[in-house]
Amino acid sequence: MTGGKATAQIHQRLIDSLYTEAMLLADEARAYFDEIGRDERDTLDAMTRVVFSCESLKVTTRLMHVIAWLLTQRAVNAGEIALGDALDPSRRLGQAPETDRASFDAMPLAAQGLIAASQDLYRRVARIDSTQDDDAPVPVSPARRMLDRLSHAF
Repeated sequence: MTGGKATAQIHQRLIDSLYTEAMLLADEARAYFDEIGRDERDTLDAMTRVVFSCESLKVTTRLMHVIAWLLTQRAVNAGEIALGDALDPSRRLGQAPETDRASFDAMPLAAQGLIAASQDLYRRVARIDSTQDDDAPVPVSPARRMLDRLSHAF
């Protein structure tokens, strides 16, 4: 197995693993914020309920950005999208809202767990996304290619 092929397989496994994690976390968040967390939310004061709803949206936003990015990576691995197209800013990992410490501390423990898990997943994917800039092929100008061909010919 060549180094490039091994790296591609490792990358694909990592993407598949992160995708599974993201989908499970999204399902867990949906179940909590739509159903299970209602009882906890109802015990909160009015302002904290608003913060609870905002945090629910932040978790969802983080996860949707991650899932969209992972789907793009899977499409690249499947040959459906060129790597260069995946590096377009519209297909990169979107910006996700941060949760401030006071809001985090005001949330029930289950909500804190989901918030922390979504932040952790987002940060891990953001690190991978940021390395893609280093791996992007440097375009070679047609003039440089011509000069290289001439130098090899003589």
